[in-house]
Amino acid sequence: MSELLNNSEIAAALEMQPQWEREGDTLVRAATFPTFLTGLAAINDIATLAEEANHHPDIDIRWRTVHFRCTTHSKGGITQLDVNLAQAIEDVISKHQPS
Repeated sequence: MSELLNNSEIAAALEMQPQWEREGDTLVRAATFPTFLTGLAAINDIATLAEEANHHPDIDIRWRTVHFRCTTHSKGGITQLDVNLAQAIEDVISKHQPS
C-alpha cells in the first residue's frame, strides 16, 4: 500500500497534471464531455482501469460534466495511488474529448 505523500510531493504531482487541484486530502477534477453518453463511456473506461488497479475514484455525474475525486481512504489522504489514478483518468478524458 502506498504511503501518504507530503505537501511538496503533492505539489510536484499537480504541476504535472494542471487540470487537477487539491482540496484538502483529495485530488479533484471536473471534465465536461460533448454528450452525456460520451461522459458515460469515459466513466466505463475509468471503471475498468480502477478495477484493475483496485483503487477507485469517487465519481459524480451532472449531465455532461463529471467530477472525479481521488483519495486513499484507508490512509486518510493522498498517496501515489491517487496520483497514478488521476493520470489514468486524464488519459481517458483526453481520449473522449474532441481535440
